[in-house]
Amino acid sequence: MCWQCDNPNSTTEEYLDELRATIRIHGWAVQGVEDDRLPYAYTIGLHDRGLPELLVTGLSPEGAAGLLNDVAGAAMAGRDLAPGVHIAVGAGPLLEIVEVDHPDAHMNFAVALGGPDIRALQLVWADERGRWPWAAGWGQGRRRQPVLGIRAQKA
Repeated sequence: MCWQCDNPNSTTEEYLDELRATIRIHGWAVQGVEDDRLPYAYTIGLHDRGLPELLVTGLSPEGAAGLLNDVAGAAMAGRDLAPGVHIAVGAGPLLEIVEVDHPDAHMNFAVALGGPDIRALQLVWADERGRWPWAAGWGQGRRRQPVLGIRAQKA
């Protein structure tokens, strides 16, 4: 359930205060955006530590939060998250890093706290057969994984 649904008489500023408290305690927060066909989630607070925010599409809220927390922790520890890099963190899937073209279109609360010039990286995940969403035959049933930027050119 969403915070606003659970707190219908509260304001957006009160929710931002909740996010600020989470960021103070944990270093960042994860914001899920629920949707039956196109769910996504993103971090809030990494920008304040000199890092880009992270975003993932097409995963359940729990799966997205776990992946984002794992990768955010790795980034805080110095892991290279440059666009085009392939990484695996923990038991998660193989990921390719893609720069998000317009974080302001997808990451409202990150922009509200970090400002309009935040950078964001999408964690694009390979399916169970190692295929990327831009490859023929990629598939996770009816689930989709929109890619919100242009892949980095390989050197």
